[in-house]
Amino acid sequence: MLDKKEFEDIRKEMESFEEKREEVIRTARDIIHLSKQMIYSVQRHEVKEAEKLVEEIKTKVESLPEKHYDTDIQYVAVQEYVEAMAFLNFVKHKKIPTRKELNVDIENYLLGLCDLTGELVRQAVNYIINKKDAEALEIKKVVEEIYGEFLKFNLRGGNLRKKADAIKWNLNKLEDLALSITLKD
Repeated sequence: MLDKKEFEDIRKEMESFEEKREEVIRTARDIIHLSKQMIYSVQRHEVKEAEKLVEEIKTKVESLPEKHYDTDIQYVAVQEYVEAMAFLNFVKHKKIPTRKELNVDIENYLLGLCDLTGELVRQAVNYIINKKDAEALEIKKVVEEIYGEFLKFNLRGGNLRKKADAIKWNLNKLEDLALSITLKD
């Protein structure tokens, strides 16, 4: 008949898999939450508050396993991490960190940079509201540079292609802002 021990082992293996999957989901949600807190803090000019979260978020990202456990949420979390860290770095140092500095894979790095351009548009709008036109124009140049680099890729369909197309729309928004700056002078 059936080997009951075999089924007991399978049950244990499945339970272990599910526990690990739930842990990945919890950690990914924490990373997403921390990323959003960092971005929101930077947008409110509370850079020190965002900096307080850097070590915690790095530790959580490093704890994510390579195996995905039937969920892709950890990839979303890494993209949010890239977006938050790149945004913070740009506001503080006027520099976008490299993939190696963030210790992430290529696809999630690129997807995070695509998302970054949306935050940069918001930052540029804030700069214009606060009469910091030069800073807004600097952001336009950075998004232009990111877009130019993405144009050099041969992107197939999929998520990266869709998000890369969003860079173009973000750049269009920034060009409209730049035009409004020029016209008011």
